[in-house]
This record gives sequence, C-alpha cells and structure tokens, in this order.
Amino acid sequence: MHIDAKLVKKLRDISGAGVMDCKKALVESNGDIALAVEYLRKSGMAKAEKKSTRDAKEGLIISYIHPGNKIGVLLDIGCETDFVAKTDGFQDLANNIAMQIAATNPIAISEDDIPSEIVDKEREIYIDQAKSSGKPNDIAEKIVDGKVKKFIEENCLINQSFVKDPDVKISQLIQETIAILGENITINRFVRFALGEKS
Repeated sequence: MHIDAKLVKKLRDISGAGVMDCKKALVESNGDIALAVEYLRKSGMAKAEKKSTRDAKEGLIISYIHPGNKIGVLLDIGCETDFVAKTDGFQDLANNIAMQIAATNPIAISEDDIPSEIVDKEREIYIDQAKSSGKPNDIAEKIVDGKVKKFIEENCLINQSFVKDPDVKISQLIQETIAILGENITINRFVRFALGEKS
C-alpha cells in the first residue's frame, strides 16, 4: 500500500513518532489516521515498558509557582541523558507534573510510597462508616475496598487523572513521553509548598 508523504507528516505532527514508525502505523491501519495513532500508542507503550528498567541518572529540578503565588512545587524528575533533559517534550512533561502536584497535593509518588499506617487509618474510617450505614458485611467490605482504592488513586501522583485531561492518568502521560523520547523517565521526589502551611 502506498502511503502519501503528507499523511506521514500529519501523523508525525500529531504523535511525535519517527518517520518509519509513522509509515508502518499507516500501513497497518490502511491509512486511517485515528487507527494509526492508536497503533503508535500501543507499540510506544510496549517500547516504553522495556525502557522502564534503565537507569535515569540525568534530568532536572523543576520549580513551578502556581498563579497567585500561594503554591509552589519543586520536582526532581529523571531521564537517561542530559540531551533528553533539555528537550521541549521532557520539560513540558516536567512542568505538567509540577502543575499537577500544585493542583492536587498528592501524598506520594506511587502506592508503594504511602505509609501503610495512613492507608490503615483511612480503611478504619471507611469501616466505621460502613458499619454505621447498616449495610450487610459483604456489601460493606466491597464499599470499603472501593473507597480505599479511590483514596489511593486520588493521593498517589502516578495514579491520578491528569488535570488537563481527566481521561489520562499521570502514569500514561509519562509512558507516552518515554515512547516519544526513547528514554526511561522517573519521578524521583517532590515538595509542595503552600503559603502559611507548616511542613
């Protein structure tokens, strides 16, 4: 199947993927741009997963001040090379993540980073609520499990829905950038400051 160069350029502009990857995606999807984007996302995710074990010793410390100057964030985000750290794609991701932290105030980067006592305390609260509602035990347990899952989703940075696009999780945003830039990316740590708050 012949793929028009304009179509390849259009797909490159949308996806940021390389010429050969775009050609292959268009061939696989019979020239359908939407299907080609989906193909690139799936193949990009597979490539990104392979890269996730590589060391990310370079990167940036990003500072973000939220409009109004009452909330600020310092973010330590890693990649594999200084070259990628200087790219617009990496810096856009870093700024988006810092803005996300300012907006949502997550407790931790991932579920593994949340102290178990915090999750246990939340579970206790939900159990008490379920008991006082008079629901049968099996239903109450499901409600408690659902609330704990939601608590983790809302308070772990990588599990959160992206504030600019709620259909996308922060983990997906990172994976998509890994697929485009071709390097592993890690969020190492962050600090969020709010005016008047004690640390």
